[in-house]
Order: sequence, then structure tokens, then C-alpha cells
Amino acid sequence: MSSEGASGCGRLYGVGVGPGDPELLTLKAVRILQTVPVICVPQAEFSSDSYALTIAKDFLDLSRQEVLRLPFPTAGREASQVWREAAETIALHLQQGQDVAFIAEGDPMLYSTFSYVYQNIREMHPHLPVEIIPGISSVMAAAAKAGVPLATRSQRLAILPAMYGTDDLEQVMAEYDTVVLMKVNRKTLQALSRLGEIAPEGKAVYVRRVTTPQEQVVHDLRQLSPNDLEYFSLVIITK
Repeated sequence: MSSEGASGCGRLYGVGVGPGDPELLTLKAVRILQTVPVICVPQAEFSSDSYALTIAKDFLDLSRQEVLRLPFPTAGREASQVWREAAETIALHLQQGQDVAFIAEGDPMLYSTFSYVYQNIREMHPHLPVEIIPGISSVMAAAAKAGVPLATRSQRLAILPAMYGTDDLEQVMAEYDTVVLMKVNRKTLQALSRLGEIAPEGKAVYVRRVTTPQEQVVHDLRQLSPNDLEYFSLVIITK
């Protein structure tokens, strides 16, 4: 497939593939993935694995589709340089009339590597067409699995990345009704303990690898061990 515009260029699709369960991909995401000639996959420089590719692989035909692997920023190289190079690599395919699907776990516009490529494409090649296909984020999937409404009526919701500190948590928890902490680690649990937010009645719920066979939902954070903590995890805190 090629959705060439007047310029004869291909289209870049930012495709959200959801949190892990392939059945959660949208019909539009599946259609795009099955028809584009190039699948763009971000991954660690020295790794052959891609979580997003694992989710989407059953919808692909890699015998006829090219997989374009783009490295994450690594130590010793500026992140801005890495993403500029990635955008230029994608732009070459688009300028040759090929559509490219950049797959991102969750949603491509929420803490996604796609956003860096998107910004660079917009800045360096504003004439190239881009379409974003939203996906189910881990935040929404975790709330559904835990049975925790994120916000109702006039309630306020905050989503924090992994770089939050204790001072940030205390301020945000005072101002918002529901707080989601992404990518949980030991410092997260220590900060929550100091703030007195780990309550036996389940005011905080931990979810890891949501919608996958490795899924874990814990309503009492005191039960967690360091082995339970990982990159694909979050905590939902409600007042």
C-alpha cells in the first residue's frame, strides 16, 4: 500500500499497539499494519527484542514487509542526535513513496518514543504526511483490570513519569484526586511509604504487564518484593 499525496511521498503512521494483548489493537491499526511496506521498530541498540513488535507480529507478514529497527539513545550519544538520525532514515523511505508504520506500545502520544521522531519529522520535513492511530494505553488498561475509575465528575487526574521525586509526589497528591505513577521502582515505593499513601484498604494498586500472561495486580503494596518491580508497571493512587 502507498497513500501517496500530491508530492508522491509515502505517509508516516504512528500506530499504538496497546499494552500487550494483541486483541486490543484497533481495527484501523490492524489494517495499517497489514498493508504498509515498512514497519519501524524502536529498540535498544544491543537487543534483538521489541515489545511493540511482539504485540503486533501476528498481524504482519515479514516475508514481504521490511522491518526498520531504530536504536534507542545510548550512553555517549546525545538523544537529540539519535532521534534526528531516526527521522531522516524514515524520511528517506517516505520520499521514495513508501508508507511507514512506526509501532509503539500503548498510545503513540503518551510517553512514547514515537513523539521524538514525530517532532523531528515535523520540523525537518513538514511536507511529509503523518497520521497517528491511537492505542489503548497501559494507564487505561490497568484501571480496567484493577476496577479503579480514574476520574469521575469534577475529579482531577495526574499521570507522572518515572522521574518524579518525593517532593513532586507530595504536591501532586495534594492537588489531584487520582495519581498514576509510571514505571515503578524501589524509590517509588519508598516515597509512597514516607507519604503514608500505602493503606490496607487499597488506596494504591500496583499493576505490571497488564493484559499479558505475566499480568499482576496487587492492591496492598506492602506485599511487593523487589522482584515484582519492572519497567512495564504502574501504580494508581486514589484518595
